Amino acid sequence: MSNQDTFTGPSFSLSNRILRLVWGVVYAIFFVYSPKPLFSWRTFLLKLFGAKVGKGVHVYNRVKIWAPWNLELGDECGIANGAELYSQGKITVGKRAVISQGSYICTGTHDYNLPGHPLLTFPITIGDYAWVAAEVFVHPGVTIGKGCVIGARSVVTNDMPEWMVCAGHPCKPIKQRKLITDI
Repeated sequence: MSNQDTFTGPSFSLSNRILRLVWGVVYAIFFVYSPKPLFSWRTFLLKLFGAKVGKGVHVYNRVKIWAPWNLELGDECGIANGAELYSQGKITVGKRAVISQGSYICTGTHDYNLPGHPLLTFPITIGDYAWVAAEVFVHPGVTIGKGCVIGARSVVTNDMPEWMVCAGHPCKPIKQRKLITDI
């Protein structure tokens, strides 16, 4: 961060703020108003701004993205309309993972113990085959394990284990997730 006192100035460098301004214009004109099925167009725009995007990714046009250069999206993952990726720090979304509508993935916070409340960022990882259901809030620094399902409107403050169904405020593991492969 370029400033340790958020009362006297911005937390990010001038170049970062200019790049976010340019992204904001591109996002508002070319991303948001692109037709829903144009996933490859939105993938192109994200890559243009430094995102690492796998094959077959479905990022919908009403997903809010703070800084695409801090995103890594695995093959065939999906991010629904209304989700917000507050990517002040790195966000990694695994293969075939899903982030549902209204979810807020937040990598930034402030150190309230220091007088200037400096910004702190911690990476978030959402594992392969995980599902973050509707309107979930994921705190900075959290890892959601492979195959984990986070129930709607949960608040995830700690790491969640692999192949579990988890829910609540705060989110806690509830039961094992079992995939039915013979249908």
